[in-house]
Amino acid sequence: MKLLLTSGGVTNDSIRTALVDLLGKPVGEASALCIPTAMYAHPWVGMGEKPWQFVAGRAQNPMVDLGWASMGLLELTALPSIDRDLWEPRVREVDALVVAGGDVLYLAHWLRESGLLEMLPVLEETTWLGLSAGSMVMTPEVGEDFIQWRPPSGDTSTLGWVDFSICPHLAADGEPGNSLEEARSWAAGISGPAYAMDDRTAVQVVDGEVEWVSEGTWLQL
Repeated sequence: MKLLLTSGGVTNDSIRTALVDLLGKPVGEASALCIPTAMYAHPWVGMGEKPWQFVAGRAQNPMVDLGWASMGLLELTALPSIDRDLWEPRVREVDALVVAGGDVLYLAHWLRESGLLEMLPVLEETTWLGLSAGSMVMTPEVGEDFIQWRPPSGDTSTLGWVDFSICPHLAADGEPGNSLEEARSWAAGISGPAYAMDDRTAVQVVDGEVEWVSEGTWLQL
């Protein structure tokens, strides 16, 4: 699986170019499924209007509304209750999974419970396009500052597909997001490499090779 981990979505030409390169075709010729699951458990998002806005392509973060050839919905919480034959073939055939932000541990939990996680290693040509928590879930740990919901098991680990952690939404003091001071405080509790990135930045990971894509600011903490 190819990863494009964003803080704020496909917010500029550099990130869009990286997405096209990973897809191997224009976005307008690519198929995708969007995953809104992480949104439900986050106290600032929750059920209702905001998940609908994401799915409908009416959110402020450019993700679903990029002009895809086709876009479907993959709701992780529904998958354990239905036959795999109803959803697995569709996952295998699409070019991208477009994953919303929200609560990262809730997303990690339902990736495991749904059975989708066990499929990811075989999706070698699929692009994972993450937004905020949809990016952080691919890291080994997120730190206490980003934990709201906790799984019944108490396990706070994420998926560990990359070997570094991410603090998204880096912003100047007084602006919405995470200040540099807050990011440094978060990084103090992370055991491995830790980076902060603003909403004009993404990180691309293909076959273990990491490349930062940015028209803004990112830094190692």
